[in-house]
Amino acid sequence: MGARLAACTACHGAQGRAGPDGYYPRIAGKPAEYLFHQLLSFRDGQRQYRPMTHLLTGLPDAYLREMAEYFASRHVPYPPPAQPRADAAALERGRALVFDGDRSRRLPACAACHGADLSGVAPAIPGLLGLPRDYLVAQIGGWQQGLRQASAPDCMADVARQLSPEDVAAVSAWLAAQPVPPFYVAQPSGTLKLPTACGSQTRSAVGGTR
Repeated sequence: MGARLAACTACHGAQGRAGPDGYYPRIAGKPAEYLFHQLLSFRDGQRQYRPMTHLLTGLPDAYLREMAEYFASRHVPYPPPAQPRADAAALERGRALVFDGDRSRRLPACAACHGADLSGVAPAIPGLLGLPRDYLVAQIGGWQQGLRQASAPDCMADVARQLSPEDVAAVSAWLAAQPVPPFYVAQPSGTLKLPTACGSQTRSAVGGTR
């Protein structure tokens, strides 16, 4: 497994802790089904990043699932968060969107799907803390531009397309500035009733592979 994962840890850091450049995310401790689906999406073209697609092309599902389960089992300490790259007003806007959403736009809070502590929900909703600001901005942009996709109904794409550039900057800055609790793991499946239909979570719950 160590040899198999050498290409992963070259960018994502030892044991998947996160890369040093503020773009490659932490994958250690993420739900196994979430990681598996991301590997499938890179391999099959639903998520666009050529180096990942190149590494995964031709690899069978079972091989990718073993990789996902390995990283999901790594629970290594998080480093302290980066200093906020936004003023107090922007950070407050980000906090409000994360926990309250915006009823005037029927925009659900991040916490409504990712959990009150933002640790994610099994089997396939990831945690949001401990991710670099630049990575968060890029991924929301990917959802908005169709460069990142999930099984229909694509709930994250629907949410992302409602966010203004100012919303994206505020949410990503606030999330990236938060400390991560010592044992940060996804909540059990069924903990939350999602505010909107989400195809990737539904298929994961019934054993689908996309």
